[in-house]
Amino acid sequence: MFPERIETERLALTPVGPDHVDLDTLYRICSSDPDIEDVTRYVRWSPHETKRETREFLANARDQREAGEGADYVIRPRADELRRGATSRTDEPDTGDIAGLCGLVCDWDRRSAELGMWLRKRFWGRGYSGERAAALLAVAFEGLDLEIVAVDVHVDNEASRRAVDRYISRFGGRREGVLRNRIRFFDGSVHDAVRYTVSRGEWRATIEDDPVSVRLDGEAVS
Repeated sequence: MFPERIETERLALTPVGPDHVDLDTLYRICSSDPDIEDVTRYVRWSPHETKRETREFLANARDQREAGEGADYVIRPRADELRRGATSRTDEPDTGDIAGLCGLVCDWDRRSAELGMWLRKRFWGRGYSGERAAALLAVAFEGLDLEIVAVDVHVDNEASRRAVDRYISRFGGRREGVLRNRIRFFDGSVHDAVRYTVSRGEWRATIEDDPVSVRLDGEAVS
């Protein structure tokens, strides 16, 4: 149901799960990566205290995918390809390193999905948020035939709100407003969120004039 590999101009997305991700590597990133407290300030999870937390996360991601409820992906900068307008090979810095994770959770009854993402701090500011969003919108609308994609951003997370504003505008979506007590963190606390949405019709209208550079399991999205 969900693509095994997604490629954008600069990124490769591959499934999260015990068969695809090294446990020790992910535990190190999620527990003690530089600036991990900044990374997790506005997301649902906290830095992992034990390797068991990371193992359970990988198993849950696999189970969610197999149940058709959603899919999480590892984000890695990728090599090769001539960039649009480039005249020589231009590999992305940190090729092959784990930059972060992203995913979508499906609500089949409402024909909708919700996007999420976090990045290690040294990968901030590269525009990966919008590139990953373009890829997952293609999955939702072309691959899964859903009608609405939503994004919730913690009301105090100004940097993420700016990034989401940019790609939501690019794909014809809109800011719905602030929803109170919308996000529930794993520690039980609840927080207000700014909600954004894009419809399939809005997305298709924009990519007719501004095609996305996305490949789902090797097939280009047109």
